[in-house]
Parts: sequence; structure tokens; C-alpha cells
Amino acid sequence: MSDQVLITGGAGFIGFQLATALQKDGYQVCLVDNYSRGTQDSHLQSLLEKNRVQFIQADLLDPMQVADLGTDFSTIFHLAAIIGVQHVLRRPYEVITHNARMLGNVIELARRQSQLSRLLFASTSEVYAGTLKHFQLEIPTPETSPLALTSLSSPRTSYMLSKIVGEAMLHQSELPFTIFRPHNIFGPRMGMSHVIPEQLRNAFHAEEGDVISIHSPGHRRAFCYIDDAVEMLIRMMRVPEAEGKTLNLGLESPEVTIREVVETCVDVVGKQLILEDLPDTEGSPSRRAPDMTTSNRLIQFRASTSLREGIQRTWQWYHDHVFTTGGVSAQ
Repeated sequence: MSDQVLITGGAGFIGFQLATALQKDGYQVCLVDNYSRGTQDSHLQSLLEKNRVQFIQADLLDPMQVADLGTDFSTIFHLAAIIGVQHVLRRPYEVITHNARMLGNVIELARRQSQLSRLLFASTSEVYAGTLKHFQLEIPTPETSPLALTSLSSPRTSYMLSKIVGEAMLHQSELPFTIFRPHNIFGPRMGMSHVIPEQLRNAFHAEEGDVISIHSPGHRRAFCYIDDAVEMLIRMMRVPEAEGKTLNLGLESPEVTIREVVETCVDVVGKQLILEDLPDTEGSPSRRAPDMTTSNRLIQFRASTSLREGIQRTWQWYHDHVFTTGGVSAQ
């Protein structure tokens, strides 16, 4: 069987880290991206110099460009999507329609593969937001939780809905698939529009005694470092029992407050700063943590990187490659 892996959204945060790990394991990896979010930086360039890595710039909304990607992939990771709060709020119609069209084109591509063993689809923990809002959502949350929608008139619903539609498309595709729902994955090269790199940047630029503001300080999350997430994804790809399953991707505990996350970021940076609590962000769930029982049992792996260790690694990378050099890590 072919060991060629296609990763859409391959220049992005998870795609880049996944490709790095797969090529080290001996896989031939093809990255596809249009650079709408991923970045052409020195790290990506170094990866593309590896013998086992190929890059194709393509628009996944164009069926012809997708069809030209090839027919010899054993595995496809579909990570590409319109994401980010700013896009969701400004372009909700495109979030729904474009995400569905991209997945539809990738499904057609998967059907043309000569030796496809799996199509792995990146859903989102946002699919649980409606159940949390309207009902009693079990936390940590198992994959079997019934899904409810937030208001269809709310722009924020568009992203969650696009992923629920995507999950349904996979179930009806008659392809070998695995759906994974990432929960607060973080690490180097993830961009700045996330709480950990954002607060590391705030602390880096602050003077001793300055005030750091914290939105939703009491909201609770369980964070998972990228290295652990990538190991889980590779195991989901390899384990036959993961076929046809919907699996949480993340770390079940500890569940920490956003204030505790910011406190850790400030402590890692090494400054004495004043933390100011601000109101909760509208639409942000008060709690989010995945029940990892099923995932851990199937793939025989449990994330183990502590929050502090992950933040320390993330801080070192951003300090060396972004904060002191003016580099970028994502659009």
C-alpha cells in the first residue's frame, strides 16, 4: 500500500507540525495550501527542502485544481477551512458554504484514490456549544453527546454549523473516515489570535507593573500541547479501529481558568504585572474539556505535556522567532 499522505491546510499550525512528524516517520507528504492563513516562513521552507515533502499551492474551492492533486494517496487529512472569530463574524455565509464546498471537493478527490485507507476530517469542539447553551452538557464531554445549535441568525453559529454539516457529509460519503474534534490545541507557530500566544506577547511588551487585561477570566479550558495532539492524530490514522469513529482530540484534565493560563504566561515570561479581569466574551463557552476515554482507549495514548511545560516551549519559540525578530506565525 502507498504511504503517501495529503494534508490540506498544510502550511497552517497543525498541518505543518503533522507533516514534520510524518516525514520523520518515513511517509511521503504532500502539503496543499493557498496561504490564506498559513505562512511562507523559514520553518515551512526548511520542511519543504526535505526529500519526502512536496508542496502544492491550490484553491480547494476549485474542483479542477483539487482533481489534479493526484490519485495515489493512502491517507488524506482535511484540515483546511475558513476559521477565526474575525472571519466568522464578518463572513458567516462564506464560512458555511466554502467550508462545505472544500470538503465536498476533497471527498470527490478521496473517491478517486487507488489505495485510500482513511480520510481524516478536522471538526471542532464548537459543535458542543449549542448543547452547552441550551441543555446540560456533560463536562468532560464525550463524543456521544447530542448536538444542538445556537441561534441560526448568529454569525458565530456559522463555523460550528459548517463542521456539523461536514461530519454528516463524511458519514454519508461511503468512504473510510475518522472525524476528530480538536480541543484547545496550542504551541509554536499557531498565530497570534489565540489566548496563549496573545498573552505571551502582551507580557513580552509590558513594562514591570503594567496592567494585563483578561477577558472571560473565569471560563475554564483543558489545553493540549501540539506535540501530543500530533501523536494522537498519527495513531488515529494508523489504528484500524478508529475508522468510522468520531473522536475528541485533546487533554481531559486539568481544566484551568483563563486567568490561571494568563498567570502562567506572565510567570513564564518573568515579569511582575497586574492582571485586570474584564467581562466575559459574548458567545464564548464557560467550560470546555473533552472526555478522552474513547480516544485514549482506541489509540493507546494519553497526552502528558503539562500546561506550564507547553507554555514554556511556546514562549521560547515565539520569543526567538516572532517577538524579537518581527517574524509572523500565521495570517
